[in-house]
Amino acid sequence: MRTFNVHLPVVILLICLVGCGSGQSLRVASIQLGRSLNPDSTVSSFTTRFAPGETVYVSVATTGVGSGTISVRWVYAGRVIDEPKKQVSYRIPAATEFHLQSPSGFPPGDYTAEIFLNGQSAGTRPFRVETER
Repeated sequence: MRTFNVHLPVVILLICLVGCGSGQSLRVASIQLGRSLNPDSTVSSFTTRFAPGETVYVSVATTGVGSGTISVRWVYAGRVIDEPKKQVSYRIPAATEFHLQSPSGFPPGDYTAEIFLNGQSAGTRPFRVETER
């Protein structure tokens, strides 16, 4: 009986470690930029050049297990033009989609999309809006 009591904490620890998943927390694996999406929210038409009337899509691919906040900071001419956030909870690799559109069209110039996971920068993707592509 005494041997059982000594090993019980070790057994409980092992059960917890196995039951808690792989131990890999949620992280950004890749950032895709383009003008259209697949049904799984990944980008289907990659580009960094857009016409003023096009919608700009960014897809944030994550791996690992966990919950968090993914956000994108859209910047033009040094000013933040939008900063949407999404709460996510994933147990498998997944993609989270954000998009930027303007009914009147975007002014030509250089833009950036900076991705954040739980407030920490995960990467930046520059892109350009041109009147003629």
